[in-house]
Amino acid sequence: MGDLDGTWKVERVGGALPPMRGVRKRIAGDRGVTLAGPVRMRFDVRGLELRYRAPFAGLVDLLEADGDGYRGRATFLGREFGRFRLRRAAVS
Repeated sequence: MGDLDGTWKVERVGGALPPMRGVRKRIAGDRGVTLAGPVRMRFDVRGLELRYRAPFAGLVDLLEADGDGYRGRATFLGREFGRFRLRRAAVS
């Protein structure tokens, strides 16, 4: 199991991101999904990059380790539009 494997809470830090209450990322190996209410955004994991699939192609989350979580930059076509933090979700 890789360091990113698991379920993560997404916390908005800044930029043009909407409120992130209840948003989660589930990652297993080289694939994952961002869950925002009824919206499911699938992505491929490439190192510390989360590259979204169609219809969200062009979106890439760039991650950097930060203690027991990650800091992230949300980008579209290479331009940053927001920052967020990932924290492990409690296992229920």
